[in-house]
Amino acid sequence: MAIIGGYRGPLDHAHESALRWLDSLPTRQVSPARTADELAADFDAPLPEKGADATAVVDRLVELGEPGLMAIPSGRFFGWVMGGTLPAALAADWLVSAWDQNAAMRFATPAAAAIEQVTGRWIVDLLGLPEGSGVGFTTGGTMANFVGLAAGRKAVLDAVGWDLDALGLSGSPRITVLVGDEYHGSIDLALRYLGLGAPVTVAADDQGRIRPDALNSALEAADGPTIVCLQAGNLHSGAFDPMADCIAAAHAAGAWVHVDGAFGLWAAASPLYSERLRGIEGADSWATDAHKTLNVPYDCGIAVVADPEALRRVFSLHTSYIIHDDSAPADPFEKVPEMSRRAREVPVWAALSSLGREGAVALVEGLAANARALADGLARLPGVEVLNDVVFTQVCLSFGSDERTRRVSQRVMDDGTVWMSGSRWRGRDILRISVSNWSTGPDDVAASVAAVARAIDAEP
Repeated sequence: MAIIGGYRGPLDHAHESALRWLDSLPTRQVSPARTADELAADFDAPLPEKGADATAVVDRLVELGEPGLMAIPSGRFFGWVMGGTLPAALAADWLVSAWDQNAAMRFATPAAAAIEQVTGRWIVDLLGLPEGSGVGFTTGGTMANFVGLAAGRKAVLDAVGWDLDALGLSGSPRITVLVGDEYHGSIDLALRYLGLGAPVTVAADDQGRIRPDALNSALEAADGPTIVCLQAGNLHSGAFDPMADCIAAAHAAGAWVHVDGAFGLWAAASPLYSERLRGIEGADSWATDAHKTLNVPYDCGIAVVADPEALRRVFSLHTSYIIHDDSAPADPFEKVPEMSRRAREVPVWAALSSLGREGAVALVEGLAANARALADGLARLPGVEVLNDVVFTQVCLSFGSDERTRRVSQRVMDDGTVWMSGSRWRGRDILRISVSNWSTGPDDVAASVAAVARAIDAEP
């Protein structure tokens, strides 16, 4: 098979295009210029019978694809909970692709395994989690939740004498999973993948924090193996569940405690915010997503389990073709679902190396400060109501009636200066702001407030 062209040309062109894209972010429209249907028509063509020069392929991809790009790395992008990418993490991710390592086995890819080992230790240290915890790198926050809950499923069934590996779930004691009323949908997905069914919801307060008294009642009512899912960072309010009280109650009842901290777990690194997560180190497993608050490229979830052997018991595999040393630390594949994966830990190592502890704390606190500045600026506009206590990086706005909120929100997105996503919270339509990008600064905050002001002024 003949490949037309070598690496130098296509990589040079990709590099130039990437830099043009990054240089355009401070001033470009945030929203895409073309729709998915329009782009599908642009890309629509029969599969070529003959291959093309690799450099020409890259140029064609840029030409067709760039008009459909959302400027997610922009300092004015506040949609969903999506961070940008730190320069060191982006450069490291390019190397990950060029090195082309299957970061599964210590023997086969020792550099990736060593970096993973050190990076996992750094994360545990930065977040104040138990020393020696097992750390795995997954595709995203959903699979990080899956990993923690899989470890919990095995542990609580082991505790009642059910051999999950030999017998499976059929006929096993039912596992009760308790969650707050405002849990994230990724928990549903993880439980579905694990065959555990729907969770039991527990009452939450007006900021979405699970109520300890309601959790105590639910624990008393639970019969058999139990898992409690807590939340570090409510999707809408940013609020944190009361960790110490809930973890103590859950453990007193023999439950496994998992913390979904997709963006909010990083608050534990900050002296300003760690008190709101007091006691979180007492949980059994934690999940986060490094492309959110830490600002590394997609895809990179992080699962942490206090007992590293609990991970190994779930994900370890022994076959004749895998070179494995039981006396060594766990192979990377023994901590996550995939046996083949890219070296996701490398950009995380680069991000933390470039930031250091002080920089990581400043990143977290800067995001929260920008959220506060946005909330303060927007609250001064006529007819704007900030609905949540702004305790971290999330801001929820109403512009009066649901109909008016939808109109203003649509105009904000159509304007293109800024991107904020709509949602529904506590029975009201809202415009939700999630501050997740390291590059957001005062000028971005001012431009964003001005964009919302224009949308309001356009109201009849």
